[in-house]
This record gives sequence, C-alpha cells and structure tokens, in this order.
Amino acid sequence: FSQDPPNPVDALVFSGLSYIQFWPDMNFAPEEPVSLQSAAEAFFSREDYESCCRIQKDLDLLRAASETSRFGNTQICMYRDLLIPEQDTQFAAMTFLLDDGSMFLAFRGTDNSLVGWKEDFNMTFQQTIPAQRLAVQYTRDVSMEYLRPMRIGGHSKGGNLAVFAAARSSPMIQQGILEVYNHDGPGFTQYLMGDPGYVAMVPKIRTFIPQSSVIGMLLEHEEPYTVIRSKTLGLLQHDFYTWDVLGKGFIPVQEITESSQFVDAAIKTWFADMTNQEREQLVDVMFALLGSGGADNVYDLLHPRNLKMYIKTLSSDEHLRRVLSAEFTGLIEAARRTKLRFEEQRESQLLLEEKQEEA
Repeated sequence: FSQDPPNPVDALVFSGLSYIQFWPDMNFAPEEPVSLQSAAEAFFSREDYESCCRIQKDLDLLRAASETSRFGNTQICMYRDLLIPEQDTQFAAMTFLLDDGSMFLAFRGTDNSLVGWKEDFNMTFQQTIPAQRLAVQYTRDVSMEYLRPMRIGGHSKGGNLAVFAAARSSPMIQQGILEVYNHDGPGFTQYLMGDPGYVAMVPKIRTFIPQSSVIGMLLEHEEPYTVIRSKTLGLLQHDFYTWDVLGKGFIPVQEITESSQFVDAAIKTWFADMTNQEREQLVDVMFALLGSGGADNVYDLLHPRNLKMYIKTLSSDEHLRRVLSAEFTGLIEAARRTKLRFEEQRESQLLLEEKQEEA
C-alpha cells in the first residue's frame, strides 16, 4: 500500500474479509495487532472454521488475501462481534492497519442470523438501528486509539453502517476520513438526507451498485453512485463475488437496468403508502411467523418442519393473516401502479422521439 495506494477493489476485499467470524478470544487488541496471515493460520487451525462464515467464498477470500504480500502483512485490530437477539442487534467490525500509515475500518453486512435480517427490515421504520449507533461508537473508539487517516467501508448493511458512522462522527473525526465505501448498501429514511454531517461526507462517499441492484437502491441516497457490471442476474447481483473487476477498479456500465428501476420504484411506492406503524407491524408479524418454527438463521427457514409450522401458524392466527394479506396486497397494487407509470413514460418518450425525427 505504501507503493500503490488503496483503491476501490482493495476496499471491497477488506469489506468482504469482515464477514469472517473470528472468535472472542481473538479480539486483536490495539496493543497487540495481528497480521492477516497469522490470523488466517489461527482461524483455519480450528476444527469448526467452516461454520464461522457466511459462504465458502468468504473462506476462499481469506486464504487468497492472507497469502499475498499486499494483504497478508496488514495488521488487524479492534475486532468486535455482537449478536443481541432481544435488542434486534447484529454488529461486527474490524480495523486493518496498512503499511502506508492509514487504516481501513470494515463493517460487516448482514450475516445468516434472523436477528440480523430483522434489524435490516427495522431500517424501514426506525430512524436509527442499534448497529448504526454501534458503528458510530466503534469509529470513535478506533480514532482515539490510532491517529491515522482512515477509510471506512462495508458491503450491504456494512456499507450503510460505514456511511452512517461517517455522517454522525464529530467534525474532528470527519477531517481524518479519506473515503467512505458503500458496496450495494441500502440508504436511509428521509431524516438523514439534510443532516449536516451527512452533507459534509457526501463528497467522500464512494457508492458502488451492480446493474440490477435492489438492496443498494432501497430507501434514500443523496450521494452519487457508480453502476458496475455483474456476471449474474437480478437479486443475485448483490453477491459481490459476481462483480466484474478490471485492475484497480470495476467495469462500469451506464445505468441500472429497467427491471432494477421498476423494483426500486415499486418498493418506494409501497413504502410511501404505509405509515411507520404499519411498516413496524408488518416486520413484527413477518418475523414472528418466520421464528415460529424455531429457526434462528436463514438456512433453516425452508426446512420441512418449519414450513409445516408456518402453515399451522397462519391457519391459527387471524391477526397475522390479516396483516400479511393487507400489506402484500398493497405491494401488488403498488407494482401495478408503477407498471402503468413506466408504460406512460415509455409512450411519452416514443412520441418525443418520433417528433424529433419528423423535425
């Protein structure tokens, strides 16, 4: 890094590494940072290491990065990992000390727990979620330990946390922030858009979304974004391992796809038709249903015994059925209105083009 400064692809590597679930006794205290190479060796020496990640590719990333001179000698410190079900809280972060004298604060995105997924949905009606407040505190704690210029980043919810932490940091901490990387992370409710701290950080925010982005288009954004090419389609493009890389950057495309624009517009229309109380009620009943079978992670949701329990719960709980039916009927109606609006816009554009050709 002292020879070739950090770039957007490096930022995505650090953001991806934050998904590795190191264990509590590897806290990487400020006075005892550990190289990524050493941390990887200790991690893979565990018999249960395969259960400490989201997907196999995260393990491949850790192996590959730890074997390079660029990343392997990078020091890790201040690792934190919290899961508090009763508070709908899932938060994790780690700091990488680079040999150019800077540091990268990486915030983990949503893990496989239902707690993490529910916290994400809580963003639709809460001004702040616990993970966002923890991200602000974490940034403050790191800046007190290390007087280094910093970059902050994350993927998915991690990108949201990075932007929020930068926006809500003190002006003194903000001065030390070089860049903020948001890799397909959702936005915020409208209240943050005019926040002075957020406005001050907008020029430093680097947001990247795939061409069929859904997650990264949710809620509100003020910062510009770069659309990049992906090897897959639809919602699967949220997987950053599908993004096309060329050298130090990503392969850009001109704009998001029409299907992504449609989904974004439909969801925004749906949300606009709901009050905060209705959004909260929908999230609560939806996760009450998903948790009725005893599942605590997304992989167990489609287990046959859980599917049977969902059917049983739906048949016995009239309130739950009524809420889900009403709100998802609202989603269908929002999609219908959005489709009509898109068709009208397309017809208007065609008429305009015909007139221009005649002229």
